[in-house]
Amino acid sequence: MRSLDDIPQEEWAFEWDEAKRRTNLEKHGIDFPRATDALKGPRLDMHSERSGEMRTLAICPDTLRLIAVVFIMRGEICRIISARAAHENEQRKYRQIYDQRN
Repeated sequence: MRSLDDIPQEEWAFEWDEAKRRTNLEKHGIDFPRATDALKGPRLDMHSERSGEMRTLAICPDTLRLIAVVFIMRGEICRIISARAAHENEQRKYRQIYDQRN
């Protein structure tokens, strides 16, 4: 499975469904371009299969909070599915790993 970590950050390319981006922004208050910036920081990736595709749930920092970004890799392209505030259990997992490193 291809990962964002397999591609140099300056070569990352993103795509998304524009209607889904607008719906996500209205529902969760997080725009997909902002989510792509958050992915550049330290993140905790969790993988699951859905509809025959491997999805990644990435917990990553966004200004003053942690967000959860769901995406799939299609070759060299990262397709953003959704972005929302991270749930408490996701925040705990993230902090268990990254707070210990600091």
